[in-house]
Amino acid sequence: MQSRQPRWIFLYSFGLSFIVFGIICGGLWNPAELLKGLLRIVVVPDYLLTDYIEVGGIPAAFVNSGLLMLVFSWFLRLLRVSVTGLSFASVLTVGGFALFGKNIFNVWPILIGVFLYSLYKREPLSRYIYVAYFGTAISPLVTQIAFVLPFRGLKQVITSYLVAMIIGFFLVDIAAHLLTTHKGYNLYNVGFTCGMIGMIAAAFFRVYGYEIPARKVWSSGNNLLLSIFLFLIFFFLAYFGWKLNGRSFKNYKKLMKHSGRLVTDFVILESFPLTLLNMGILGMAMTIYVLLTGSQLNGPTIGGIMTVVGFGGFGKHPKNVLPLLLGVTLNAVTNKYALSEPNNILAALFGTTLAPIAGEFGIIWGVVAGFLHTAVVNNVGFLHGGLNLYNNGFAGGLVAMFLVPIIQLFRKKGE
Repeated sequence: MQSRQPRWIFLYSFGLSFIVFGIICGGLWNPAELLKGLLRIVVVPDYLLTDYIEVGGIPAAFVNSGLLMLVFSWFLRLLRVSVTGLSFASVLTVGGFALFGKNIFNVWPILIGVFLYSLYKREPLSRYIYVAYFGTAISPLVTQIAFVLPFRGLKQVITSYLVAMIIGFFLVDIAAHLLTTHKGYNLYNVGFTCGMIGMIAAAFFRVYGYEIPARKVWSSGNNLLLSIFLFLIFFFLAYFGWKLNGRSFKNYKKLMKHSGRLVTDFVILESFPLTLLNMGILGMAMTIYVLLTGSQLNGPTIGGIMTVVGFGGFGKHPKNVLPLLLGVTLNAVTNKYALSEPNNILAALFGTTLAPIAGEFGIIWGVVAGFLHTAVVNNVGFLHGGLNLYNNGFAGGLVAMFLVPIIQLFRKKGE
């Protein structure tokens, strides 16, 4: 048990570091403005694309993110869940999206719904807790019902929670069923599930006369400050991973031999030090990519970076991520959007959900997957109206369903 203590320390450290950073950036000197920023984050529409840094400021955005990571880490401890790569993937994904869509108000009903499901099944919540964490992808639906629809009041807040609790109750079985459609080649399976749920919700909004307007809230001008913060975190991750691994990169090549297909937990299959090393390397690489494209470090892009880092413990590594980045970049430099625009930069970061395709079928197919994903992800957001934060998980599931049978056809013919 003692040897597992460092895992908890590192898991908690993400939430703490985000809170401290937010406080240093202004929350300490102006707590009233911090609270106002948190309130704005809670009540504004937060479907895609809503950058909390632009909405509430850096202090409020990072405190919101840090609080959720801390609480979600504590829940795992409370449930006596062992820290594995999946723990890092789920907590860091929640923290990343807490910079643009998840907040201290709208995540809870999904968790309550999954808890009620566990009671119904007479099984421990710990068995389903990760589905609940990833299921908070549909959180903007809570905000939309509670604060944005034309009719307002306490009844709307209660209704928003009841709707999300119902979704949470059925989420586990729906996600398990949809996993079979892409066969584990899309790492964001619950994102694929929430895309389906969001599509149905958006359809009901539209058929009853409520259109979900396009939204793009995107902050800029904070690259220096945010890059320093990110590089410090990811450097220390890589350094401590390297140090705990005997001050070496021993067996890192072995880790990169895994395809990453669900379920690939690097903490269980390899080691915790190698997982930290991998997460740190991926974090620095993704941050450099954003800066080299001339894009912005903000809520959405940091959310993407944090998601890649989290899944650095659960399926992603440089060997299966870089082909996807190359494929997205090739599409980006030829399509109608600039490489640095949200459409392309977010497709690059979150499109790594298809890393298992590159890991299992090779670099060329990884590039093809990234190229195809860029086109698909830019055209499916309308279906769910941005209510599913994991838009790339939704698109990734569709791409995997389409592409994997084609790849397997050519492989069988080659054999």
